[in-house]
Amino acid sequence: MIRNKYLTLIGAGLLFTAVSCTDGYEPEPVELVSIDFVFSKTDSLGTNAVKFMNNIYATLQNGHNRVGSDYLDAASDDAISINVSDPDVYKLAMGRYTASTRVESDMRWKEYYSGIRKANILINHIDVVPFMLTYKNAKGETKPLNVTMKAEARFLRAYFYYKLVEAYGPVPIVPETAYDVDASAESMSLERETYENCINYICENFEKAYEYLPSSRTSTLVNLPTSGAALALMGRVRLIEASPWYNGNEFYADWKRSDGTNFMPQVKDESKWGTAALLAKRLIKGSEAGSFKYKLHTVERKLDTKPLPENVPDENYPNGAGGIDALRSYAFMFNGETPAYNNDEFIYMCGYSSTAGDSPAWIATPTSLGGGNGLNITYATVKAFRMEDGSDINNSPLYPTNYWEAIGGSSQSFSDYTLPSDAAKMFDKMEMRFYASVGFNHCYWSGLSYIGTEGNQTKQTVTYYANGTAAPSSDHPEDYNHTGFTCKKYIHYVEDQLKGMMKSKTFPIMRYAEVLLNYVEALNELGSNTYTDEENGITVSRDVDEMVKYFNMVRYRAGLPGITADDARDVTTMRDLIKRERRVEFFCEGRRYHDLRRWGDAIDAYNEPVTGMNIAARSTDRKAFHTETVINNTRSHRVFSYKDYFLPIPRTTMDKNPKLVQNPGW
Repeated sequence: MIRNKYLTLIGAGLLFTAVSCTDGYEPEPVELVSIDFVFSKTDSLGTNAVKFMNNIYATLQNGHNRVGSDYLDAASDDAISINVSDPDVYKLAMGRYTASTRVESDMRWKEYYSGIRKANILINHIDVVPFMLTYKNAKGETKPLNVTMKAEARFLRAYFYYKLVEAYGPVPIVPETAYDVDASAESMSLERETYENCINYICENFEKAYEYLPSSRTSTLVNLPTSGAALALMGRVRLIEASPWYNGNEFYADWKRSDGTNFMPQVKDESKWGTAALLAKRLIKGSEAGSFKYKLHTVERKLDTKPLPENVPDENYPNGAGGIDALRSYAFMFNGETPAYNNDEFIYMCGYSSTAGDSPAWIATPTSLGGGNGLNITYATVKAFRMEDGSDINNSPLYPTNYWEAIGGSSQSFSDYTLPSDAAKMFDKMEMRFYASVGFNHCYWSGLSYIGTEGNQTKQTVTYYANGTAAPSSDHPEDYNHTGFTCKKYIHYVEDQLKGMMKSKTFPIMRYAEVLLNYVEALNELGSNTYTDEENGITVSRDVDEMVKYFNMVRYRAGLPGITADDARDVTTMRDLIKRERRVEFFCEGRRYHDLRRWGDAIDAYNEPVTGMNIAARSTDRKAFHTETVINNTRSHRVFSYKDYFLPIPRTTMDKNPKLVQNPGW
């Protein structure tokens, strides 16, 4: 970032023209305007400064589109993408990328450094704007608008660095003030910082943002960051830092900076778990005291709510699963039934299109319903869900031996959901998150009543047999579901892709359920030590009662029985419970991809064969179809080695900055 008095004016947004040796792309010849014009000392409305702020926000990706138009989950072990083209998510899953062949995803080196550069500019110049508009920060203090804009820029700067570190590991930290115009290329070439220094810098920025951001937003600004979002994401970053792959991993022992310092810490430090626990508890404490509005989203029990199994406590939530509708409580967060401004669980979120063709709904919807037929959920993911009594689907007394046979009788109806009588018994008596999330063979898709020109219709039961209703379109005969499962999580029961009638939705980047599970995970990894945040009056230790309390809040909301103190006392048992709960709770939210990496579990997970239903079987052979089958096609293959824990730094950037060293293995 060279110090320059000019900014580029592009459309309604403003961009900085000068280029750092570390960001890897060239300036474009554009119209120039001065910094004094953008950050004017006479503009009390700050019109151009606000446009510049909006341009920083434009660096963020919209909705779920983490890898082009595909779910990031299709690059993990949760799903596979069947796309008629050669999508980047497939290249990511197959390891078909190099430092020279970039994968378009949220792991975007140059875009995030561009955002960081613009955030630095705003932070350094916004104070000259004499804003008449004011706001109240988290402490209730009235401040001019430039204070919150600066806090937002710090939040975004921290978020961009966090996404860079998550993808690439340690990265260069660019100066917060621009270089002089006559600075040498040598002085502007930056070495990568250590991993710990990067994490500390990210958290320092989140902490400063937390101090000056408001604690809540109006309904029209619901997607803007708040103090709670800064605190929650700071907690996530510290949890990642504490995780096994980044905390004392000897795999990186020979990877060092020019001064001999290890890029990655080589000594395991339990206190990092303590820091993560303190941050999570700080937000939980604030929420319970009313400083924040966050809580798990629940919907009151209705007449059509399914009765609780006998082993599920019926005390009113959160002491049990009583008084709430588990299916609606979970589903309404994602399908648009609960508007974002009424959803107290979403801490930080972003929007996406609410029209027909909007990707989260469209890509998972069968062709006969106007969708793309392109997302395939693996059977391993399906088996992570539990039966309604909390038992393991892989070893449950509720799981029938004649699992392929039809349930029979009349179709079941509960919580605006219909379970057809011709669905297989293996899909009966599942937990409510399963019905809210997964589309399966003989699953009922409600929608609006409609008959299309080629017999397309909503309100139909979708089947994935070789001769089923989820057949591919004639235009793309190779584009069909290969596992017999898809994602219904972001699809409302009255939506209609064919008519173009879709609910407005938001995609969660951070929600309160993650804060609770982060807290439990961090506590579980603590030994006998106690950690204290004196400023905020918080102390944490491996408190079994705390772990049970907050883990069970997530379980009870799902209508399941909770865990016991005996479960929580054993570290390994609890660790496995946490990992499985996260896989289900954050299904198709993009967390699984990163969880596998921070835990160091990716090698094993990616080496497992992808399985699903036997879609080659016809409807006359139900048993054959409902038998677990290895999916053996090019899109189901996974390639992962130790180098893939981090993406390679782009070759163009490496060529411009001789002080950069590439990630191990690349």
